[in-house]
Amino acid sequence: MSERTAGAEAPDDAAWMRLALQEARAAAEAGEVPVGAIVVRHGEVIATGRNAPIARHDPTAHAEIAALRAAAERLGNYRLDGCTLYVTLEPCAMCSGAMLHARLPRVVFGAAEVKTGAAGSVVNLFAEPRLNHQTALQGGVLADECAALLSDFFQQRRQQQRARALAAHPLRDDALRTPEARFAALSGDPCLPRYVSDLPALAGLRLHYLDEGPPDAARTWLCLHGRTAWSHAWRRMLPVFLAAGDRVLAPDLIGFGRSDKPKKPAVHTLAWHTRVLAEWADGLGLGPAVLVAPPGMAALASALHAALPGRFAGLLVSPDVQEGDTDPAWAAPFPDAGHRAGPRAVGQWPRALPGGVPFPDTLAGGSPDGAALAARAVEYFRP
Repeated sequence: MSERTAGAEAPDDAAWMRLALQEARAAAEAGEVPVGAIVVRHGEVIATGRNAPIARHDPTAHAEIAALRAAAERLGNYRLDGCTLYVTLEPCAMCSGAMLHARLPRVVFGAAEVKTGAAGSVVNLFAEPRLNHQTALQGGVLADECAALLSDFFQQRRQQQRARALAAHPLRDDALRTPEARFAALSGDPCLPRYVSDLPALAGLRLHYLDEGPPDAARTWLCLHGRTAWSHAWRRMLPVFLAAGDRVLAPDLIGFGRSDKPKKPAVHTLAWHTRVLAEWADGLGLGPAVLVAPPGMAALASALHAALPGRFAGLLVSPDVQEGDTDPAWAAPFPDAGHRAGPRAVGQWPRALPGGVPFPDTLAGGSPDGAALAARAVEYFRP
């Protein structure tokens, strides 16, 4: 039995957790991250709480804190003897500390929180033997229902953010934009799309990119897709880089993916794409990075390396991860021939730049397995 579920689930735990879920749903309706909590004593709910940091402008206004405060007020004592707290999401370090200070005999949570959970996912304060109070812990009660509520909430939020982003970047008359519905059914692509259109080289064209991981990470991976691909190509490598604590930047070149697609191929010169990427990388504060690109994009990789001297610690030569892949995602950005001006033009670029500035270090990937190559690269390119 794991530390996280060291206690035994009681017969009524699921029923009490459903009441906590009601509080979580109320938080979602108010625009807050849906987390709910209740405090039970002698078979009676004596306090409830829901997430409200946004409404209260208070970083401590978590559901657990609200429930603990209400319970202490009701009992007239901050020590909550004989009480059990139920919460839909694994508590963070702040809330776990408050529970221990309250001398709660027992805490029950629903879904695990892999990023900030302090009850077994990241750390386990409840298993620390040096603390002067020990609280019994039970996790995973109605975990699927609790996790689904959070997943649905964040999916809806991403859709709203995408709609706002679309509205903020009007389409130029000389360009096309792939309808968002073309991407709706894609799997394995959970990242939040980001857009920029105010770079001088873009002149109003909308560039789509991914920016995942800590902005101040010690290592950044700048990923350039292949001649007929787009940022979806990195869906297997990206989780490995993020698990290492790194930042990942992955643009869709203009003419590809979710980026705008000029109708005329003539715009797609190597020099112009290099200028766009250099301005974009500068705007994001690109620090020491490893450039990731398939062999067919060697000319663009070399040109970008020359345009941003001192920024790249190395080059990871990735296979063209589209080869042999029947994923319908590759056709999604291109509903007709008019949307394919970019791939047609980029297909005419040179395979390499003669006399290009060499990268400080290079790792060539020999396996089409993106995750395996990413794991190898994480070990090879040390920050």
